[in-house]
Amino acid sequence: MPNMDFMNAYQKITRPGADRLLAWLETTDFFTAPASTRFHGAYPGGLCEHSVNVYKRLCALAPEETPETLAVCGLLHDLCKANFYKVSSRNVKDEQTGRWEKVPFYQVEDQFPYGHGEKSVFLIERFMRLKTSEALAIRWHMGGFDDATKGGSYAVSTAFDHCPLAVKLHLADMEATYLDEKRGE
Repeated sequence: MPNMDFMNAYQKITRPGADRLLAWLETTDFFTAPASTRFHGAYPGGLCEHSVNVYKRLCALAPEETPETLAVCGLLHDLCKANFYKVSSRNVKDEQTGRWEKVPFYQVEDQFPYGHGEKSVFLIERFMRLKTSEALAIRWHMGGFDDATKGGSYAVSTAFDHCPLAVKLHLADMEATYLDEKRGE
């Protein structure tokens, strides 16, 4: 069952295709998936919780944006993580008993290796159109943490220069990750 905070915010997205996107989301593990394998939100439902946290942070950082744009960017920036993780198990030694035990953990199983932000943009646009500023913000929400910036890409800097929403979504993502969410072991 989808998170009520998510659903309340998602109602602000009224453009054509939003209903089909939500129906597709409900066929994925988006509402039960972790946000990461071992860092922020590394537990069932962490991805949806993170998305709501980013949405709330973005609302505070970018009040000049429309409610719909805030919901699109905040809630859907990590859509690329739907059907991205799988539960596996590994052996870990119990420090008290000295016995080995199988424990579950999340690992990446990327069935569509298209990048991070660009994959989210691609998936959203299968159902509904994004404004240019929304597409740039979602594409570059990882800022300098994105693999595409390794090796000296200036594209993120150019995107941030031209699109304040991209900077604000990046900040909202960092604030939610590092200030709001419990980090895993």
